[in-house]
Amino acid sequence: MKLATFSTPDNPTPRVGVIRNDTIVDLSSCSDLPTDMKSLLATGNDDTVIMSAIEGADGIAIDTISLHAPITNPGKMLAIGLNYSDHVAESGLEIPEHQVWFNKQHNCVNAPYGDITLPQVSPMLDYEAEMCVIIGKRCKHVPRERAHEVIGGYCCGNDISVRDWQMHVHTWQIGKSFDTHGPIGPYLVSPNEVSDPHNLDIRCIVNGEERQHSNTKHLIFNCFDAIEHLSKAFTLDVGDVLFMGTPAGVGAAMKPPTFLKSGDVVRVEIEKLGHIENRVVPETAETIVE
Repeated sequence: MKLATFSTPDNPTPRVGVIRNDTIVDLSSCSDLPTDMKSLLATGNDDTVIMSAIEGADGIAIDTISLHAPITNPGKMLAIGLNYSDHVAESGLEIPEHQVWFNKQHNCVNAPYGDITLPQVSPMLDYEAEMCVIIGKRCKHVPRERAHEVIGGYCCGNDISVRDWQMHVHTWQIGKSFDTHGPIGPYLVSPNEVSDPHNLDIRCIVNGEERQHSNTKHLIFNCFDAIEHLSKAFTLDVGDVLFMGTPAGVGAAMKPPTFLKSGDVVRVEIEKLGHIENRVVPETAETIVE
């Protein structure tokens, strides 16, 4: 099952729908189920219940809607660094002994086809194709063998990075958190449809040129390792987003380094999870005080 957060021209309020072939069925039009993704996940995200609710309901043509980030308001956006050995090698570092996690501020959440801004303060804009895990159950101290129970679904992500700001300090947080620099989607794919999240082809394509190509079987720490590790430290909440790391091929490691520029189009594709595609546009230097 594929769940999307979407809006329509006649109703701009984001709500949840179920992808069915080339249409999307608006849950709010045919059921009493919650209309936002976090609340829906909190009900248990039961495929059978949801599919039964939309049986016989009319769908809306996909090409007439706007897709939003599946989770528009995550409580936590966490990303793991150095989690593919080939990316560790191209970074000139050693395989980490411990998982390397950092925050991406929730303000960076972006739609699967939304524009990415090229910051006024830096030209060193880079891409990182990543699989994302969406937490579906509030949890703490989850053993690895039970980690699959708390996953609400998977989606594509791009951990957009402003490299000079990332490397100013050891925490990476600011350089990973600029506005628009966390596109995810295009929808949330339920675990029943993925079967094995650790054997999915992953690619990043920039202006039609393949830059990254790997498989999630090469993760150093996989999804279940991540959940076990993080939940030892703090509670994971419904709707939290985990970026699972990127393979080799980032722009900063090219010779010479090749960063994104205005007009570039970045596409992330993951087997069974669909794709996201984002255009780079200049940031406007507008002061906002509200």
